[in-house]
Amino acid sequence: MSENQTNDEKIVDNVVVTEEAATEQPCESCSESSAGMVAVDAPKNKFLQKLDDFFGITKAGSTFKLEIIGGLTTFMAMVYILMVNAKMFTSIGVSYGAIYIATALSAVIGTALMALLAKLPMAQASGMGLNAFFCYTICLGAGLSYANALVLILIEGLAFIILTVTGLRKMLFNAVPKAIRVAVPAGIGLFIAFLGLQNAGIVVNDPSTCVNLVSLNLLSGATYGTIMPIVVTLLGVFAMAALSKRGSKGAILWAILGATALYYAFMGLGCAWGDADCLKVFNEISISSPFKAFEEWGTESVGQVFANGFNFSGYLAVEGNTVGSLILVIITSAFSFCMVDMFDTMGTLYGAARCGNMLVDGEVPNMNKAMLADAIATTTGAICGTSTVTTFVESSAGVGAGARTGFASIITTACFFVAMFLTPIAQLIPGSATAAALIYVGVLMMKCVVDIDWSDPAVAVPSFLTIAIMPFTYNISYGIAFGLISYVLIKLFSGKVKEIHPLTAVLAALFLAMFLLTH
Repeated sequence: MSENQTNDEKIVDNVVVTEEAATEQPCESCSESSAGMVAVDAPKNKFLQKLDDFFGITKAGSTFKLEIIGGLTTFMAMVYILMVNAKMFTSIGVSYGAIYIATALSAVIGTALMALLAKLPMAQASGMGLNAFFCYTICLGAGLSYANALVLILIEGLAFIILTVTGLRKMLFNAVPKAIRVAVPAGIGLFIAFLGLQNAGIVVNDPSTCVNLVSLNLLSGATYGTIMPIVVTLLGVFAMAALSKRGSKGAILWAILGATALYYAFMGLGCAWGDADCLKVFNEISISSPFKAFEEWGTESVGQVFANGFNFSGYLAVEGNTVGSLILVIITSAFSFCMVDMFDTMGTLYGAARCGNMLVDGEVPNMNKAMLADAIATTTGAICGTSTVTTFVESSAGVGAGARTGFASIITTACFFVAMFLTPIAQLIPGSATAAALIYVGVLMMKCVVDIDWSDPAVAVPSFLTIAIMPFTYNISYGIAFGLISYVLIKLFSGKVKEIHPLTAVLAALFLAMFLLTH
């Protein structure tokens, strides 16, 4: 059997995207929660009885208490995305408040769909890595505007819906070699960790070597106000690791909040002896009405995909850019978004379901409905004004706490709704704290490299190129492209032509055309 023809269960077992490697094996907390759970009598209240019947809480061996705890745990584990995503989008000129609301609202819609349509304890929001791809590769790299990039998300979402409804999703998934599927999350992990190091000011530009470590020499220009944010970032990363090691469900959130408190404490000390950088931090603080963020969202984000998204005059005005190159950029970029989202969602669903012993005959209950919920959420997310909405691996934290049904996702949805009105507080989170989250998530995403067969050159080379090209070129799609092209050529030159899936060859040809005609 060729690499592209493995059965669906084996393929899924090898999907490792973002931090999914951590969810591939049952965790102790999940096992303990499952073991301690017993079925209880149905609630007597008629309303609660209807909720129980709809979500199947008692049938799943759960209780309302466990579902509420699980939903809250999932929210605490993933709410950091609101601050990190908003901070990232400011790099392309969109206001913090606008993206904060867009991210929260898309999380509300996506998680509610997962609760009501798939009835699973999974939550959705703008995906880490995909948001970096959106900002740094599509907008800052390819030269598309924010609204233009939203068109790619809309195309991806609609394509995902069609692929899911028609069943073509499985065929497309099978067309991507396992070597590439496993390597993609590691490449994205390195990419966003690199972004975190840059945002923290730890890695800086260098005219001779391109990048270098920032100077921490107090005798040659470094100041207290420039060094302490870096210290905060590093301590934040260490705190996330320590809290995760101790089993904290919201390790990233708690570390971000701790790093924020430490940041302002350090800056306050700097103000005591008149450090200019520290004084600037406090002079720029302003608390505005939470409704200002909704106003910014209404003018900058919602509906921009239709209002300005299809106007590509800015891209075409650049010398060398043509309609043909634009079409290739759209096709290959939308494909990359779709592939990463697909790997992410399938890996998370299987990993979290396995963690909670929720698989039925080796399959995730309501799998197609869950994928459809993800696709619809991505489409609505584009309309709201944010990058690809995907199922978060942090959902496994809620499953570990006892969640087994969609009612837990209703609780998570309610939490995200409340969070929409906390923008003024969220804006106080410094970049050094969110940079720590980027670095730590990058660490988690590297776990999948253990599933790569480094002894086989036909696997090792495509995998390595996929991983290395992403951070080195600041482009996720380039990593996927090099992986696919190298895979096809190596199979071709080694006489293994029959192992090349026809669709794999087509995808490789499209990426090759992109390099030859647009780059």
